Amino acid sequence: MDSNEREIGMQVLVHHDGSRREVFVTDKEVPFPEGKLIVSRTNKHGVITHGNQSFVEMSGFTEDELIGHSHHILRHPDMPKAAFKDLWDTLARGEKWSGYVKNLRKDGAYYWVLATVVANVRQGEVVGYTSVRRKPSRQRIAECIEQYQQLCAQEVS
Repeated sequence: MDSNEREIGMQVLVHHDGSRREVFVTDKEVPFPEGKLIVSRTNKHGVITHGNQSFVEMSGFTEDELIGHSHHILRHPDMPKAAFKDLWDTLARGEKWSGYVKNLRKDGAYYWVLATVVANVRQGEVVGYTSVRRKPSRQRIAECIEQYQQLCAQEVS
């Protein structure tokens, strides 16, 4: 750990399905790779079925550690539950969702993305979702940090 990064430590996350897990968090940001797209696919329950090389590299996990696990393996404690409720509500209406997401890496660092999620439909049935992540705007990230802090504070009060 270099001198300008700070270890925040272990935190407990409670997911939408009620499951809990302890995660290690630092305040080190890993910049989004220039000229890349991060792509992953899940089944309709949010379990990862595919990820491109950029997805694997940015997450810090191996492909084997990602495939077959819930996408919430990347959930950062700074992300409000309301953001994911909005994502799932939007997808349930048959619409695409876009938003700024702070993801947690395996090593406790984080990275910001501008994510767009769409349903994968086969023979009229939703069989899963594809998420494409792009390099986010620094200005919008700054706005999101403030907004997400307020939302998280409301969740615990």
